[in-house]
Amino acid sequence: MSTGWGHHLSVTIDEIDQQHQKLVALINELDQAQRQEKGKDILGTIISGLIRYTHEHFEKEEIYFDRFGYPDAASHKKEHTEFTARISEFITDFQKKKPRLSRDVVMFLCTWLQKHIKDSDMKYVSFFKKNGVR
Repeated sequence: MSTGWGHHLSVTIDEIDQQHQKLVALINELDQAQRQEKGKDILGTIISGLIRYTHEHFEKEEIYFDRFGYPDAASHKKEHTEFTARISEFITDFQKKKPRLSRDVVMFLCTWLQKHIKDSDMKYVSFFKKNGVR
């Protein structure tokens, strides 16, 4: 269930696209390991990468929201908070050695990434560009 990077996921803002590509790479790495039945071996590393990703990426978007007064900021930030909470649940599940966790993480990430980019991130593109973000 890996996801491919392509123009359908691009927000055409280089910095943000690069951050999204990092998440796609993490998803694909975990998916590949899971297919080779090595998902448990690298799940901790992937979850750590997700924590770094969420901090870096969400912080950047939210700085732009606040700097430019993005009108849908509260709703978008709520999605970030919900994503972070779900990743925290994965950490707890990982520590408890929950079965099939790597597959659950892949499914969640693939679904969330595509929905979030297409439904939420695309909404801010013209607003950011109007404020000089390229």
